[in-house]
Amino acid sequence: MKNNMKSLFLLLFTALSCFAQESYKNPIISGFYPDPSVCRVNDDYYLVNSTFHYFPGVPLFHSKDLIHWEQIGNCLSRPSQLNLSNTGPSGGIYAPTIRYHDGIFYMITTNVSDKGNFMVTTSDPRGEWSEPIWLRQGGIDPSLYFEDGKCYMTSIPGYGISLCEIDPQTGEQLTETVKIWNGTGGRYPEGPHIYKKDGWYWLLIAEGGTEYGHKVTIARSRDIYGPYESNPANPILTHINMNAQSNPIQGIGHADFVQAHDNSWWVVCLGFRPQSSLHHLLGRETLLAPVSWEENAWPVVNGDGTLALSMNCPTLPQTAPAAQQVRTTFNGISFGPEWNWLYNPVESNYSLTARPGFLRLKATPVQLDDPGSPTFIGRRQQHIACEVTTALSLAHSTVGDEAGLTVYMTHEYHYDLYLKQLSANKQAVVLSYRLGRLKHIEKEVEIPSGIVSLRVDTRSDDYTFYYSIDGNKFHELGKMDTRFISSETAGGFTGVYFGLFAQGEANTTGGADFEWLDYRITD
Repeated sequence: MKNNMKSLFLLLFTALSCFAQESYKNPIISGFYPDPSVCRVNDDYYLVNSTFHYFPGVPLFHSKDLIHWEQIGNCLSRPSQLNLSNTGPSGGIYAPTIRYHDGIFYMITTNVSDKGNFMVTTSDPRGEWSEPIWLRQGGIDPSLYFEDGKCYMTSIPGYGISLCEIDPQTGEQLTETVKIWNGTGGRYPEGPHIYKKDGWYWLLIAEGGTEYGHKVTIARSRDIYGPYESNPANPILTHINMNAQSNPIQGIGHADFVQAHDNSWWVVCLGFRPQSSLHHLLGRETLLAPVSWEENAWPVVNGDGTLALSMNCPTLPQTAPAAQQVRTTFNGISFGPEWNWLYNPVESNYSLTARPGFLRLKATPVQLDDPGSPTFIGRRQQHIACEVTTALSLAHSTVGDEAGLTVYMTHEYHYDLYLKQLSANKQAVVLSYRLGRLKHIEKEVEIPSGIVSLRVDTRSDDYTFYYSIDGNKFHELGKMDTRFISSETAGGFTGVYFGLFAQGEANTTGGADFEWLDYRITD
């Protein structure tokens, strides 16, 4: 009896603890995951982000609590869905929206380097999505709203937010485009979403540009076509004001509301974390804040329209966070959904079967410095302090081939630590950089042939590069300043990637074999 009472007490304590949690950490998805959009299906939540010139496009996440997210795939996983052949850095896929209606998931977005706005659909978010359904109304940041058998689309075909009705099956535009709101006067009104609550249509947008002046504003109307009344307390979410001038998160905006299955309201948005004298490198990240939304009242985000790294508020019952996987091995038949290529990859340049247990990258004359698609596969830097290590061999290379680890922002801004085949029996480890028009080999050390481990250790101000010829003792090769590849220096809308690459001269027939990649959080 005593043991039964003890077990019952433990069960009750566990259940109460699950419901009593009142804190979480921002960002909820760290690293280059901007322009979040979210939808709910019963007690399941799905979230998507923009990807610009990376392939596959539009990562898809799933959660039970809005706080802990698992990437379950990518909405645009086939070249027929995502043509990046005419794309430059930060072109390609802009802000997506995800919605669910009558058993179907809809993801609508813009390929600014192809034919503009389009939708893809699926009944199984963990499976494949449809071929693109192209849309007539142009602009960027399209969104969908469903009501009474009708589907409405918003976007920004010029200055201000415009609306039309479409056929969600065919994409046919059924009504003419009508401008419904110009915002509050901030530059770049964008990211529109429409919701229905208390008999009002609520129009949520971003203004101010996706920089330090970013903000979220809202308007409402009794008619979906307007006129829309601006909230007198706009903006409802921003860090541009004095109360957030020292906040470690800046540039917050581009938001999407979701009502949870317990009827609470939440908002996801983007923001960035400055480091090293107000530079940011991780890209714009996904954040979460609670919303108070009384009947017929304007929504209030987190009390004062700001958010924090550590949030203290009632949450949904939280699920256990997934254990961080330090090592990625290459003994499967496909890559995890977190891996990306630059533009549309040449699939024959990548093999997980040429040498079992290794990733073989074929060296090609397309260099990291080129705006095309080099032999590159990478994952995002998601933490200001982390350590990334890989082991590789040039056993199948030809003279002049280079392969290794790159800290990559754009083709004009990257730090590279790599092996170079000098002759049939000689190789060197090299640290170099490309910073705009400046290209320089910082250090080159001849080392014995064989498997070599390469490592980059990241801190707020520096990347420190190491190599090891035995896998145990690491030798420092040099340091690089984080600011020189930051968004403030390099420009664009993306964030830093840790990439594995191979490149060579015009007549190369070789490449490199990578055994694994470790990503370890060190803060």
